[in-house]
Amino acid sequence: MTTTTVDVPKSTLSRIIAAGTHQRVLAFASLIILLIGFSIASPNFMQTSNMLAILQATSVNGVLAIAVTLVIITGGIDLSVGTMMTFCAVITGVVLTYAGMPMIFGIIAAVLTGAICGACSGTFVAKMAIPPFIATLGMMLILKGLSLVISGTRPIYFNDTPGFSEISRGSLIGEVMPALPIPNGVLILFIVAAVAAYILNRTVLGRYCFALGSNEESVRLSGVNTDRWKIAIYALAGAIVGIAGLLIASRLNSAQPALGLGYELEAIAAVVIGGTSLSGGRGTILGSLIGALIMAVLTNGLRVMSVAQEWQTVVTGAIIILAVYADMMRRKKSS
Repeated sequence: MTTTTVDVPKSTLSRIIAAGTHQRVLAFASLIILLIGFSIASPNFMQTSNMLAILQATSVNGVLAIAVTLVIITGGIDLSVGTMMTFCAVITGVVLTYAGMPMIFGIIAAVLTGAICGACSGTFVAKMAIPPFIATLGMMLILKGLSLVISGTRPIYFNDTPGFSEISRGSLIGEVMPALPIPNGVLILFIVAAVAAYILNRTVLGRYCFALGSNEESVRLSGVNTDRWKIAIYALAGAIVGIAGLLIASRLNSAQPALGLGYELEAIAAVVIGGTSLSGGRGTILGSLIGALIMAVLTNGLRVMSVAQEWQTVVTGAIIILAVYADMMRRKKSS
């Protein structure tokens, strides 16, 4: 395998970094404004229990957003992350509840299942030349059906697996500092984010991730096996989705086979809000985390203010449209 790298002109790189920094600052400012606004609107919003609930919700959506970030930077898209998360949770339930195996095997099964599913999506895109939107849409439906078939359309509970719920709902930090009972799910989110940021910024895989999104044909003409790298990136994203499956299953103490649809839209919205370009070639893990926090704060704030569920969905859809429009404006300005 060749490790030829594609150099980006310094002036272009500077513009990309500047644009990304500007978007992250705007996203962070939006997050602060939302926090202040909901705090004024409802005295219950800033309560410790509610803040912990926001962090707990962010742990799942944030991990999904990290996975989606890697794919979108390559110029692709993954609509299957929501149902893939559910499928990984169901497989964990099969391993732990049906097969009665130790918890470590369930964890390995979730991550490995996600990696295999991601590699399949990557193969459809790279080897079969199916557009990412169609390939992952098909995978979304396949995994949704498989989750229902394998589980028999019934939830799989983890009551006989001691400690499983602690993966997400426990607090190692709280045991050391009782005044700071941050859930383990949030700790896992930050660990995943740190590892993903390192991979994206300090490894060959990360460099090819940006290069594929910037100019895939140029990378191919440089002698790089772009198909292999693309499959590897989708597989890595799938493994991260497997972690999200563990978190949601642990949080609910069950694998809900009908869950998952809609999570992919929130993850994509978080990624775009955080400054990742839908055209590929630009994005950061930090920006996606900020975007995930914005989505969690917005959803929680509307719920605290007793806004009807249907209107929450309307607001989420409007944010996705605005986020995509903002990305289009950024691309026009940078070009």
